[in-house]
Amino acid sequence: MNHSKQKMHWSFWVIATIALVYNLMGCFNFIWQMNPDAVAAMPEAYRSVVETRPVWATGVFALAVFGGAIGSLLLLLRMPMASYVFMAATVGGVLSLVPLFAAAVIPSSALAGALVQTGVTAFLIAYSLRVLKRS
Repeated sequence: MNHSKQKMHWSFWVIATIALVYNLMGCFNFIWQMNPDAVAAMPEAYRSVVETRPVWATGVFALAVFGGAIGSLLLLLRMPMASYVFMAATVGGVLSLVPLFAAAVIPSSALAGALVQTGVTAFLIAYSLRVLKRS
C-alpha cells in the first residue's frame, strides 16, 4: 500500500502533530485520573465526578482519549483508517458527557474538556476524510 502518491502540504504535518500532542495530553489526563493519590488531591467537585463515574463512562472516556491519540498517529502515517478511529473516539467523547449531566455539581472545566475533546475529534474526522482522500 503506497501512501506517497502526493506530497502533503506543510499544514497537514502541523495539524496532525498538534492533534497527536493534544490527544496524548488527554491520555495523560486519563492516566492521572486513575491514580488514587492524584484523585485525592483534586478539588471536591472534580473528585466527585471521578469517584462517582460509572465503569462504562470511564471506558468511553478511555475510548475518546486513546482513540484520538491512535487516530492522530494513523493520520500522521497517512492511513485512511484514521477517520474510523476518530469516529469511535467521537462516540466515546459524546457518551462520556452523559454522567456529567447526572452529577449534582458539574465542574465547568470538566464539561468544557469533554466538549472540546468531542469537537476536536469531530473536526479530525472531517479533516482526515478530506486530506487522506487526496493523498
